[in-house]
Amino acid sequence: MVNSVTNLGRNGLADWLIQRVSGVVLLAYMLVVGFYLLCSGSELNYQQWSGYFDSTFMRVFSTAAVLSIVSHAWIGLWSVSTDYLTERLMGGRGTVLRLAFQAASAVVLFTYLVWGIQILWS
Repeated sequence: MVNSVTNLGRNGLADWLIQRVSGVVLLAYMLVVGFYLLCSGSELNYQQWSGYFDSTFMRVFSTAAVLSIVSHAWIGLWSVSTDYLTERLMGGRGTVLRLAFQAASAVVLFTYLVWGIQILWS
């Protein structure tokens, strides 16, 4: 019952799909930003960099990247916590440790999400 509440997706297939889509978004984002850096050369300055990220396309793409990082990280941390923070491995404290770890992870990831959106759109 706890797993269905703390899990991002409804089932393993949904989590798998979210992991793959978010990974593709992050790869595309890395390639686009990397290509821009390579094409800009050593002449890149703050005004160019700021102008590049002020475009609506990059703001939306960066927002998608932030959402992808948060969802990808949540599923990964959830998977690790449910695999390794178990009653058998933690000597009877697995459920409490797992829920504490997941709650702390959720708070940190939510903070990163809000902070990232605030930076991109302010």
